[in-house]
Amino acid sequence: MKLLVFGGCGFLGANLASEGLRLGHEVRVFDNLARRGADKNLGWLQEQGAFDFDLADVRSQEAVEEAVRAFRPDVIFHTAGQVAMTTSIADPRLDFETNVLGTVNVLEAVRLHSPASAVLFSSTNKVYGDLEDHRYSETPTRWLCDDFPRGFPESVPLDFRTPYGCSKGAADQYITDYALTFGLRTVVFRHSSIFGGRQFATADQGWIGWFVGQAIETAEAPGREPFTISGDGKQVRDVLFASDLVRCYFAAAEAIERTSGEAFNIGGGHSNSLSLLELFAALERELGIELRYRRLPPRTSDQKVFIADIAKAERLFGWRPEVDTTTGLRRMVDWVREAR
Repeated sequence: MKLLVFGGCGFLGANLASEGLRLGHEVRVFDNLARRGADKNLGWLQEQGAFDFDLADVRSQEAVEEAVRAFRPDVIFHTAGQVAMTTSIADPRLDFETNVLGTVNVLEAVRLHSPASAVLFSSTNKVYGDLEDHRYSETPTRWLCDDFPRGFPESVPLDFRTPYGCSKGAADQYITDYALTFGLRTVVFRHSSIFGGRQFATADQGWIGWFVGQAIETAEAPGREPFTISGDGKQVRDVLFASDLVRCYFAAAEAIERTSGEAFNIGGGHSNSLSLLELFAALERELGIELRYRRLPPRTSDQKVFIADIAKAERLFGWRPEVDTTTGLRRMVDWVREAR
């Protein structure tokens, strides 16, 4: 199989490209190396085998078109994007050009030069907005959504909020519409929180990796200054380890006749959900530390709860997570320590 990964040196893209190499596929990686850690992920991939690499940006129609036209991939994993809500607010044009224009560039290149390619797109739970029109209750450690106690299904209405939600939501809908209008074989994954190796997290994106880093720094220097969190710490996400997400993408690609034109909510599910406070408690137990932090106001349009109802993915292509939260956190602690 010929596999093209847009954003192939990012966290998700690098893990997908690595799996493609491990399986013996012909791999092409397309990345502008702008994101923190992307150059390290490129070096890591180069240690695993030979592949074609395009140092290019999805905002360039010419570069995207040339990569698709020259390679004619069987499968495209489109993971390139601006991924931080805070960055989208600070620079909405960059956010729009990367997420919307970049996605249209990919779709047009496929439509014109490789219409048989399957295109699997990395979207986000933020396409559902802040979800404030639902009923919530509060426990000492987390918020609960009383209307969807087992998770939000794909039938929840889309409601784009913030420039990031608008840009990813628009891209999400373009991906779906190119299946309807032009017959392309496209799939949308609306991710909850993902974590794992090759994630060079920042304060703005990759919250589990970021707070694992804060916990390790606390273990090394117990008297360090408190770090900050946004909101009350009770906001909840279901978390998914990288290896499970990689399985998801490859399984959906193999079942493209059933998955084409569909959108899927993808996460760890209810049994793998965490609030910030619950994450801190788990890290304190794991590392034998006490975490100290200061609270800031909640971030714009932050969801109290997002847990993905993953029943549709299981029904259509037989996927469910395998790595539980405790195991995933231990692996993440090990990887962050090694990366530091």
